[in-house]
Order: sequence, then C-alpha cells, then structure tokens
Amino acid sequence: VPTVRLADTADAAALPDLPEEIQLALADIVGAAREGLMAMSVAAGLAVMAAMFDAEISQVCGPKGRHDTKRAAVRHGAGRGSVTLGGRRVAVSRPRARTVDGHEVPLASYTHFAAEDLLTEVVMERMLAGVATRRHARTAEPVGAQVGEEAKSTSRSAISRRFVRQTETALAELMSRDLSELDIKVLMLDGEHMAERCVVVALAITADGTKVPVGLWDGSTENKTVVRSLLADLVERGLAFDDGLLVVIDGAKALSAAVREVFGDKALIQRCTLHKRRNIADHLPDKEKAWVDAKLVKAFNHPDPDAGLRNAKHLAAQMDKKSPSATPSLREGLQEMFTVAPLGIHARLA
Repeated sequence: VPTVRLADTADAAALPDLPEEIQLALADIVGAAREGLMAMSVAAGLAVMAAMFDAEISQVCGPKGRHDTKRAAVRHGAGRGSVTLGGRRVAVSRPRARTVDGHEVPLASYTHFAAEDLLTEVVMERMLAGVATRRHARTAEPVGAQVGEEAKSTSRSAISRRFVRQTETALAELMSRDLSELDIKVLMLDGEHMAERCVVVALAITADGTKVPVGLWDGSTENKTVVRSLLADLVERGLAFDDGLLVVIDGAKALSAAVREVFGDKALIQRCTLHKRRNIADHLPDKEKAWVDAKLVKAFNHPDPDAGLRNAKHLAAQMDKKSPSATPSLREGLQEMFTVAPLGIHARLA
C-alpha cells in the first residue's frame, strides 16, 4: 500500500509533471489542508469558483491576449464581490467584462454563488433550533483562518435583520396561501401569549391526517373579535365547511362564540379535555385535586359518551358540596367535552 505524504508549498511548486495552473492551485491549498478537511475543501471550492468565473468570461470575450475583431465584449478588470459559504458571506474577486457598446456583462456563475437564499436558510435553521444571534459565528462550519477573518454577515445585528426579514416573508406567505385545494376536516384553535400579546393560532388537519398551519392573528387578548377576524379570513381564502368541520378549542369562551358566529351549525366543537382538567384543578384545594381529576379522566374516556356526560354532571353535583367554587368551571361547556366520541373517534386519535 503506497504511503500518502502531505506536501508543503515548495513540494507543490517543484512537481514538473503537473501543469502550471495545478501547481499554483496546490500551493494555495496546501496550507488549508493543515487546518482540516473542511478548510481544504473550501479552498478548493473557491479555486474552482474562480476558474468558473474565468471560463465564463473567456466564452464572452474570447481567449485572453488574442485579438478578435468579431468579439462582442472585452475584459474590464476585476471587481470585489461576495459569495455565500458555510453560513457566512466571503469576499471574492470576480472578473468583469463590458460589451462593445459599454454595457456590463452579467456573470451567471457569480450570480448563482452570490445568491443569499442558502445563507438565509442557514440563519433560519439555527435561530429556530435555539442558537442565539451572538453564537451564530461560533456554530458555523470551519472554513479556514484566512477565509474566516474576511467573512461577513455573521454579526448579531446582521443575523437578526436577516431572521426578521425572512420570518416576515414566511408569515406573509402563510397568511395569503390558498386553502381551497386543502381537504380540511379539523381546525384547531388556540391562543399563545407572547411578549404581552396574544397570538391566535389556527392549525388545520386534512382528510389524510396532514397538519397545516393556516393562520396567525395578533391581538391584545384572546377576544371574540380577533378570533372572528381570523376565521373570516380563512373562509375568504377558501376554507370549505359546507360538509361539516370539527373545531378543537381550549376553554376560552371567545373561541367558542366566534366559531358559532362564523360557521354556524356546520361546525362541531370539541373542547380540550386537558385544558378543562387544568382549569378545574386551579379552583380546587390540594387535597381535592387527585380524586376529582381521576373521575374527570374516567368520564372523558368513557366508551359511552352519554354515560360519560352523566358521570361528569354527577361529579359536578358532588363538588357543589365540597368545592362549590370549582363547579362553574366544570359545568361550562361540558357538553362540548364529548363531541368526538359519537363520531367514532377513539383512543390515540381522540
């Protein structure tokens, strides 16, 4: 088995059997190889990128140093530019050319490498994974000391601006997407409190079980007006409910009222049993929580929904004597706790 030896710059320049361009490329890459495989790959990639730029210029202007009266463009020096590489912007030199009538010749290869879509995707992935803006540069792939020192778009402010810009774009697309092509059977609504605001979220479930975020609506509270505006917007965008719609909500009265106002009797409402159990527990003394919750679980999971509803009402009568302050929370919307059972939805799906 032949041994492999890492050449240094002098070795690379002294290889007589290789073309001069290859010898120069080896001399540039050899230092990066000592920094690691990724850094060497980056150096090789930048060298190939530069060769592509030159090849494209040659196609437009012809071979360098040869006079051609029929050429449509001429070389016009070089300009500074930057490309996306390893979650950062890296400075490169790009050759320039102008047509005989003085117009700049665009480089298709440079336009491709300079596109910021990939950088934006990297920023989004890291931010959504919980990487702070100040740690973005440290989580980037190693690209070599020299390339890393010249890199841009890694500061906290640059990452933050890019993230905000991309999330605004994603939100606009979400809020305008056509829903008429989706066979939506279930609509889940909930309010999420963020930074002293309440964002009402709408998540649709299609007939084949696919979950699709379909709407976000910002408001100061989870009130009826906000929810009604969200639902009306979904209908305008093509949400069909003539064949019926199952709407799953928590215990908020505003959600239930808005659903009935927009969808009428076409919508069946199922309230979240977990929210109900938590709300009731908040009104109970510690010594009462365990047995009440056990009876609630048994009632909600009863195979016969009518029997389960009767058991829940019986529990409310018992609580009238022991914990009357918790009874209104249990009785409110109690019928809507048993909507899915008569539909044949059981076990994990329920």
